[in-house]
Amino acid sequence: MKTEDAVDDTVLFAREGRTGLITLNRPKALNALTHSMVRRIEEALRSWARDPAVAQVLIRGAGERGLCAGGDIRAIHDDARAGTAASADFWRDEYRLNALIARYPKPYVALMDGIVMGGGVGVSAHGSVRVVTERSRVAMPETGIGFVPDVGGTYLLGRAPGLLGTHLALTGAAVGAADALLCGLADHFVPADRLPELTAALAAAPAHEVLPQYAGTPLPGELAEQRDWIDRCYAADTVEEIVERLLAEGDPGAKETAESILAKSPTALKTTLVAVRRARTLGPLEQVLAQEYRVSCHALRSPDLVEGIRAQVVDKDRNPRWSPPALSDVTDADVARFFAPLGADHELRLP
Repeated sequence: MKTEDAVDDTVLFAREGRTGLITLNRPKALNALTHSMVRRIEEALRSWARDPAVAQVLIRGAGERGLCAGGDIRAIHDDARAGTAASADFWRDEYRLNALIARYPKPYVALMDGIVMGGGVGVSAHGSVRVVTERSRVAMPETGIGFVPDVGGTYLLGRAPGLLGTHLALTGAAVGAADALLCGLADHFVPADRLPELTAALAAAPAHEVLPQYAGTPLPGELAEQRDWIDRCYAADTVEEIVERLLAEGDPGAKETAESILAKSPTALKTTLVAVRRARTLGPLEQVLAQEYRVSCHALRSPDLVEGIRAQVVDKDRNPRWSPPALSDVTDADVARFFAPLGADHELRLP
């Protein structure tokens, strides 16, 4: 690592045995990612990939609350208001990191304990060994702030069984360990109080040898029982029809889901539905990240992103005034603009 690591302690790097250890170290901010953190993680991963003394990598979050709550959305809010390109630069590097993690040549172990949302999913759920605990709350909650799932989230959710991923993308609902496993967002369940032992054991042996000694079965989740009505309702062509089907189900959970969806940004909802469905057919993750980069950059100029972050994070009045305010007011042309090319010099290009 460069000498700047001595003063920038927002992410810590260490070697324990043959394991490269990454610790996101902003516990008061729920380990939210900054641009500097993203760059330094990429630098470490590329260095360790070439280092024969490092056999595997482990990422974890400092504190007791979670691995990572996402990117620094206050900074995105300020950037959107100012009309600068800082967020686009951040996303370019963040999505490059997501792709690197997905293709990493060594085992990449992610301890998805506690809150794992947005960018936190990006630095964990693309890894080859993903561990959840009874405290895990995994989500892509972007529609609630007028944004669209990114960091490869539409890729992951588009590949969940049935239409569970579409449900999670539109509602932004957080899932626990069992449902994260069901949706393909995680691989193993380990009780939270055993994570220190697991981390210590990984210093001495490969993940595939160590994990069977610690992995167990989580308590049942919720999605398996809801799968029938989720698959029926989310098969509809539009968000409006999805809501209509949910309300017609006669199931309290379906009705609650419809109400949750209707509280989100109408523009973000319609764009998210298209993004997830297109992600299923785009091919490899890199192609989906390129699509997400287009959508994110266009969202930066959308009034709903500034308003959503204002309502949820800045003023915290939880009363966003979406523009336009209703699903029926969002046209196909409005949605199509989010997928428009950025121009040859501005597209995200990944190897």
